[in-house]
Amino acid sequence: MTFRARHPPGPAGPGPRLPLVMALACGVSVANVYFPQALTPLIADGLGITPSAAAGVATVTQFGYAVGIFLLVPLGDRLPRRPLITVLLVVTACALLAAGLAPAAAPLMAAGVAVGLTTVVPQLLLPMAAGLVAPDRRGSVIGTLQGGLIGGILLARTFGGVLGEHLGWRAPYLAAAALTGLLAVVLGLALPATASATRDRYPVLLADAVRMLRTEPDLRRSALYQSTLFGAFSAAWTALALLLTGPHYRMDAQAVGVLALIGAASMCCAPAAGRWVDRRGADRVNTWCAWGVLAAAVALGAGVAGGATGLAAVGLGLLLLDVAVQCSQVANQARIFALRPEARSRLNTAYMTCSFLGGSAGSWLAIRAYALLGWTGVCALIALAAALALTARLADGRCRRGREESPSAEPLASYAGPPR
Repeated sequence: MTFRARHPPGPAGPGPRLPLVMALACGVSVANVYFPQALTPLIADGLGITPSAAAGVATVTQFGYAVGIFLLVPLGDRLPRRPLITVLLVVTACALLAAGLAPAAAPLMAAGVAVGLTTVVPQLLLPMAAGLVAPDRRGSVIGTLQGGLIGGILLARTFGGVLGEHLGWRAPYLAAAALTGLLAVVLGLALPATASATRDRYPVLLADAVRMLRTEPDLRRSALYQSTLFGAFSAAWTALALLLTGPHYRMDAQAVGVLALIGAASMCCAPAAGRWVDRRGADRVNTWCAWGVLAAAVALGAGVAGGATGLAAVGLGLLLLDVAVQCSQVANQARIFALRPEARSRLNTAYMTCSFLGGSAGSWLAIRAYALLGWTGVCALIALAAALALTARLADGRCRRGREESPSAEPLASYAGPPR
């Protein structure tokens, strides 16, 4: 894969290894949002709080991530990305250190919000990469970086569960702080220098991100598809530790991390999804993904049987869920990055804010569904989210066919931005 730099590269400019470096950076960064999901029982025991309260650490971290995407990612269109990314990584490392040293639940949750707020580097790298390649390769390069993201998500739970079980819940936070600090140095040397895409003031950037949700139909439907499916994904993984450590299985936190490895196949599927999008279009991939999440809900529901059979069903459901949600992400981002090249960070801001708000809602609802109805209630929530995404996708397809068949139908004008 060859990157095309818009400006002559310096000594650390674009090279053949840059896509892999960026994918690795995406994985290490995003892991900071996900490894707390495997630590719920350990945090509860260590701080003397209920499992539901401990699960709130993962929820507030995801919420902080959504807020950070909205507030910080638009700066990628305004500021040079390399120094912006480096500074954010340094701040994230400090927040992780504070979380690892937190003496009680309240400081831990505050540090978790700070971690989520500044762990937005993948959402700056993705639009940056999309701008460095030819349009007919955009899906492929997004798939490569998304593969790194998936690897980070999967290994985060394994890393958190295994390290936490052996060294305590603080160890993953302290190790992540060291890794994130090292990543700041690597990206500071490896990323190419890029020029700002706009000189708009910060309030205008934020307003544009919100405005484009109203004026760009493709952005709006991409956000709807992903927020529902990612809500299902977050619901499953937030409640998984409660299922495995509960009366059905009575396992430890390490089992949550090991079980996460079954989704390793989705690391290979993300680059393939990028190629499918380039050849077949994002809409078809979105439809496949919605059906995949619905099938995952059915498989996960069999987990209440317990024993080897139930655990195998949970593993199959998690694999289907991981593959479907990550492939949907590739399709949706390929669609939105094709809309307005000069506003890719703002487009990603609007899209990812909606996605992670959906994820936070999924985590919040999963905790309550588990408390009321157990694992069956969580699986019903996942099925409902998949059904909403599928209904929206099929309805949108019928509307599009209707407009194409109507001779009087006129295409919607694309948003051109506020007057300059």
